[in-house]
Amino acid sequence: MGLLDEFPELKHRISVDAYHRMGDAGVFAPDARIELIEGEIFDKVPIGSRHASVVNRLNRIIVQAVGDRAITRVQGPVRLGDLSEPEPDLALLLPRTDYYRDALPGAADVLLIIEVADSTQRLDRRVKVPLYARHGVPEVWVIDLENGLVHFYRRPDNGAYAEISAAEHPAATPIVALPGITIDLSGVL
Repeated sequence: MGLLDEFPELKHRISVDAYHRMGDAGVFAPDARIELIEGEIFDKVPIGSRHASVVNRLNRIIVQAVGDRAITRVQGPVRLGDLSEPEPDLALLLPRTDYYRDALPGAADVLLIIEVADSTQRLDRRVKVPLYARHGVPEVWVIDLENGLVHFYRRPDNGAYAEISAAEHPAATPIVALPGITIDLSGVL
């Protein structure tokens, strides 16, 4: 804990709208890899080849499995309230004819979020997963490459997930919000 963490009342939280105005005004470099979490701007860790490979594999598997029943968004923003706009590695969204051109998806649009973590599993599991639970995202998978596990979080209840599990050798895994759809995770780790 740093000295500034002892004085949270002195921090100025940035809203999603202010974050977008800052981006429009050129405050961030065009290639900046950042995301807004609870009013704070976080730098994103550079994506290595293993991480990218897992995201690509999952994207292909999921798109084939869900067909027209959902939209798969890769490393795109999801608006969660007024203070957060994370960019999960994959988000499975309710279908919409405009493909979210007119507005970013919010928590009510999300069926599943997947975070792939090769060095960020602590941030993903301790910060982002609770954020997703507070906003009612029905299911989150954290692909923990560092420890060789897939963590499953399901059934948000009072800001936390009621069902939490992990697997070293994941196999066919159902998507809770899409009955009849399973994703073969056997090769992701």
